[in-house]
Amino acid sequence: MRDRSFCKILSLAACLLVPRLALSQVPRQSGTLSVNGYPGQIPVIQVNSKFYVEIESLARLTSSSMSFRDKKIVLTFPSSAPSTTAPETNQPVRSGFSKEFLRAAIEEMTAIREWRIAIVNAVQSNFPVTDDWVAGYRRTADSKLALISAAIAADSDRSGFALLSNEFGKMQTLSDKYLALRKSLTYIAPDSLDNDPLDQQILSCARGLMSLAASGEFEDVPTCH
Repeated sequence: MRDRSFCKILSLAACLLVPRLALSQVPRQSGTLSVNGYPGQIPVIQVNSKFYVEIESLARLTSSSMSFRDKKIVLTFPSSAPSTTAPETNQPVRSGFSKEFLRAAIEEMTAIREWRIAIVNAVQSNFPVTDDWVAGYRRTADSKLALISAAIAADSDRSGFALLSNEFGKMQTLSDKYLALRKSLTYIAPDSLDNDPLDQQILSCARGLMSLAASGEFEDVPTCH
């Protein structure tokens, strides 16, 4: 892209080779020229509604070398232009979770927690568990999970999303399990969840995920697998 820009500038500068006698107007300064990536600027003159710059000034501005070969002027631009911004290697490398991902992840964990609490309360109080009632919690958690996926911006986000997806899947399995028991009219003891390994795994995973959210850094949580 820079080479094409240089070619355009060179073409503009080459116009200065036109003899002054061919110009029908007296040259007058009409602003300045600057080149992206190079500090400084040089005068621009306007003649017959066209703009010109001095080749020597252009060479100095772009740190280029100028030579003469027969009746040609050769302007050689440097291989790379100096940058006015710090090199990427000097920029801090972003680590941990991105801000948007972390916000969406916390909302998802909140949705899963509310879903679980609703199931726990229904079991302990012997409330009826229906498809329509559970569907609302499931849709909310599912929509939050989609927002997390859209917010992924770093490797840590991607790894964290895998754990959150596993947690969502475990909660879905737990919910389906007790929904099926209710449908089959199977007796469910109020303390059933106290001895349910899946529920304990969901709780352990949730604690691990909250710890990651607090630290802002990814670390594997085995109970989320």
